Amino acid sequence: MTTLDLRRLYRPLYTAGAEPGFVDVPPLPFLMVDGAGDPAGEAYLDAVGRLYRAAYRVRAALKASGVVYSVPPLQGRWSDVGDGRGDRSAWRWTMLLQQPAEADPAMHDIEGVRFETFAEGPSVQVLHVGPYAEETPAIERLLAFAARHDREVTGLHHEIYLSDPRRTAPQRLRTIIRYGVTG
Repeated sequence: MTTLDLRRLYRPLYTAGAEPGFVDVPPLPFLMVDGAGDPAGEAYLDAVGRLYRAAYRVRAALKASGVVYSVPPLQGRWSDVGDGRGDRSAWRWTMLLQQPAEADPAMHDIEGVRFETFAEGPSVQVLHVGPYAEETPAIERLLAFAARHDREVTGLHHEIYLSDPRRTAPQRLRTIIRYGVTG
């Protein structure tokens, strides 16, 4: 039996400090689901539910073959959010769950969920603690950090949700905010 801890194996991708820093994100396998609309809406909740069902099917298939792991934190790539305060119905998103290298696309059959390798490459990231609606100062620090180091943003707004919002008070939510940048 092989036990994998993806958070430990890819530690730099799941840890960040209050001060912005650089990270290089290699090509990794993910389950992904795309959508649009308010993240508090039914379409988003349905899509994330399907994503987790697919992840747990893959996990069960791998466990049967002798590979055990915990499903890592949910991630989201966001576009068309503007300043985050406007009409959320126009937001576009791709939600992701990293998978072990041993995972295979045929291990799930959940409609709308795809298996894809994603490589963000050179990136900047920072840890935000607090409600999602209060991320703007952290984003501004992160973008200023990139500019000070002559890096231009090349990727979408990317969040890694280290806390479960169903079990964590909003002021204690821990979210890594990341952007791909020129190398």
